[in-house]
Amino acid sequence: MGSSREEWINQPANLLLVCSWCNGWFEDHPQVAYEAGWKVRRPRRPEDVEVLYGGGGVYRLDGDGGRSLVRAAGR
Repeated sequence: MGSSREEWINQPANLLLVCSWCNGWFEDHPQVAYEAGWKVRRPRRPEDVEVLYGGGGVYRLDGDGGRSLVRAAGR
């Protein structure tokens, strides 16, 4: 949910560090990206969205740039 002048959008909970190839894949496959939490639709707040990580774990990102485990891989 980038490219906005709204201050809350540029917070750590809304940032995932990905390579340019992955970013392009997210743009080309938006439905999967939204389902995995890699993209966030308004009016949802990024800190309320669960994010699937490469190892299979699901996390929530926080305002300090950290993450909290919601579900371990395979559960």
